[in-house]
Amino acid sequence: MKNSTKVQVHVGSLKDMATRFTNAWNQASKGIEVKETNVTFLDVQTMLDTLSPRRLDLLKYVRQYGADNVKSLAVSLGRDYKNVHHDVSVLLSAGLLLQDGRKLSAPWDELSAHVSLKMA
Repeated sequence: MKNSTKVQVHVGSLKDMATRFTNAWNQASKGIEVKETNVTFLDVQTMLDTLSPRRLDLLKYVRQYGADNVKSLAVSLGRDYKNVHHDVSVLLSAGLLLQDGRKLSAPWDELSAHVSLKMA
């Protein structure tokens, strides 16, 4: 049975992000396999803008069916090419969508969000 893959989305500080990276680095240096993917946003608004309902739908579609390129994805979603291209660019930049050549993938079964309430 395949293990479920999850991307953990955080809203936190650069220090929080650095701590996660350092912990993963230390585990890897001890030969422990690190099986986690983290994406950090510095504020809630950026996370919410990035994970808009349309972009979440796009991620779900790509997770389920994949996409050979942005044009075929736009056609499959019944959306304007320019808007899909922009959404793909944003999701690629955030690390929530992956690209190999022109082919797009979203290898996550689950997206889990964590918002820190600590003051920076």
